[in-house]
Order: sequence, then structure tokens, then C-alpha cells
Amino acid sequence: MLTPNFLFVKIIKGMDNMKKIEAIIRPEKLKTVVNALEDVGYSGLMITEIEGHGKQRGIVQQWRGEKYKVEFLPKRKIEIVCKDTDTEKIVKVIVQSAQTGEIGDGKIFISEIIDAIRIRTGERGDLVL
Repeated sequence: MLTPNFLFVKIIKGMDNMKKIEAIIRPEKLKTVVNALEDVGYSGLMITEIEGHGKQRGIVQQWRGEKYKVEFLPKRKIEIVCKDTDTEKIVKVIVQSAQTGEIGDGKIFISEIIDAIRIRTGERGDLVL
């Protein structure tokens, strides 16, 4: 919850708004997406190997004549914290480089970041990006 004191401090310090972009993509698209982000100047990101499913609830595969259901599919989560003004550019790059047009391409979630702190120096706000 944002208190009036926090809002006052934020205005005084002149911090820009920041966003966190979480992109869930196909594993085979990771290199393409990372390269595309680096090409437009965004190299600061975090990658996590995850498993999950969306509306399709997994897939049915066949191996040696037997069918079996794979409920949780491997995915990669890319997390980027950026200035509010850079959000749409980053989202556009991710969509263009990760999209195949097939079910399971993934999703992008965007959330507000209240503050960021560089542990080494104690700097705060968008300066740490």
C-alpha cells in the first residue's frame, strides 16, 4: 500500500516509474529473444527454467505406440525491470521474436515496481537499472 509519505519521497527524489516484465516463452525461442533484446540495448535480464500449462492443460504424445499425457510443459521465464518509458519497446521485441502463431507461445505479464536498490552502493530508483 502506498502511503502519502512514500509518494512525497518519490516526488522529491524524482524517481521514474519502473515496470517488471515477466515473459513466459517456449524454450527453443530463448536464444532468439535474448539476442533481439540485446540488439535493442536491453541486456539486463533474469532467466528461470519453469514448467506449466495454460488452457490446453498439457499435450498428449505417443512413444512406442503408447499414448501418454504431458501435463506440465517446459517453458522459460524472462524477467526484466525497466523504466516505464521502455516497457512497450521491450514487449514489442519479445512478442516479435517469440511468436510462432501456435498454441503455447506464452504470455507476458507487466507489473509496477515501487523501488529498486543497488546493494553495493545503496543507490535507489531507476538509477540502478
